[in-house]
Amino acid sequence: MADQKPDAAAADKSADKSADKPADKPADKPAGKSKTVIIGFVSLVVLFETAMFFFLVPSAEEISALAEARLIQSVQKNQDDQDQKSIEDDKVQEFKLGTFGETFSPVGTDRQFRIELKLYGLVRNKNAEALKTEFESKEGRLRHAIRMKIRNCELGELQETQLGLLQRRILTTCNHLIAGDLLLGVGFNDYQVIEE
Repeated sequence: MADQKPDAAAADKSADKSADKPADKPADKPAGKSKTVIIGFVSLVVLFETAMFFFLVPSAEEISALAEARLIQSVQKNQDDQDQKSIEDDKVQEFKLGTFGETFSPVGTDRQFRIELKLYGLVRNKNAEALKTEFESKEGRLRHAIRMKIRNCELGELQETQLGLLQRRILTTCNHLIAGDLLLGVGFNDYQVIEE
């Protein structure tokens, strides 16, 4: 019996070992396959992300060039808009100062003359509203000052070839009364001198 015990213990041990081996192998194979699949999948994802980074994400030079191009385009667009606005603001338009019909005796003569004229002023677009406001508030003073300039003229100054002096006088008078020298010049739409 003593001989049987070690043999039985050895047989039990060998039976335990043989029982452990077949049971371990089938359990190891599915765990090993799933680990391999997981490692492969993670490796594939890492490789895919790395490839995307290198091929789809622009380099620092490309980003810099793109930002510089956008900045230049934005600056040029703003400059063009400002240039266009300043061109529109600097355009000159006519502003009607009124119709005048005066009967007077020029300095140095006893004859009576009638002068009829339609007067306009030249103003920049950006100053047109300010001139309109000033003209409406000071129209009486302006008309009176213009009449006085016409009445104080000599007969030679009223000839069509000599109207520049009268225009400068009217312009100076108007800009003196209007705040900001808004008028660039004055002119006549209609101009007639009639001896009565």
